[in-house]
Amino acid sequence: MSDSAAPSSTKPYLIRAIHEWCSDNGLTPYIAVSVNEHVRVPREHVRNGEIVLNVGMLATDKLQITNRDITFHARFSGRVHDIMVPIDNVVAIYAKETGNGMAFEVSKAPAEGQETRLAAVDAAAPAMPEQPAAEPVSGKAPQGEDEPPSPTKPSTGRPKLTRVK
Repeated sequence: MSDSAAPSSTKPYLIRAIHEWCSDNGLTPYIAVSVNEHVRVPREHVRNGEIVLNVGMLATDKLQITNRDITFHARFSGRVHDIMVPIDNVVAIYAKETGNGMAFEVSKAPAEGQETRLAAVDAAAPAMPEQPAAEPVSGKAPQGEDEPPSPTKPSTGRPKLTRVK
C-alpha cells in the first residue's frame, strides 16, 4: 500500500469479528441500524429512524458481511424480504443475551452528494427492543426467543458497548 492510499475502515472487520464471536459462543448477534434511503428494510418496522435486526444464522438466509454492506434474506410478518444495510449505517452490533458488543459513530452528514431524508439517530444510545424485527427464516423460533431480558444487562436496558471512532 502506498503512503497516499488511506487504509480501509476497521468497522466491517469488527462487525464480522463480533458476529463470529457471538456465533462461536452460542449468542444471538443483533445490529442496530440508522435508517435512511440507502437502507433496504421493511419500513413498517423502523422506529425513530432506527431498526434492530437479528443477524444470527437462524434468523437469516444468505448472510454476507462485506466491507461495503450487510445483505441477507429475513422473514418479517411471515414474508421474506431482501435486506441491505450499508456498513456506514450500522450503529452497533451486540449479543442479545449479554448486551456485550460494540457501538460505532454514524456520520450525520450525507455521503458524497447524497441527501439524507431521515434524521440521523444518536449513535451513543441505540434503541434496543426486546425482540428484533426479523423472524427466523426457518419458520421456527430459536429457543430462548420468548425469554425475558437477561439480568446481566445494564439497568438502563441498553447493551454494554464500546465506541469505535
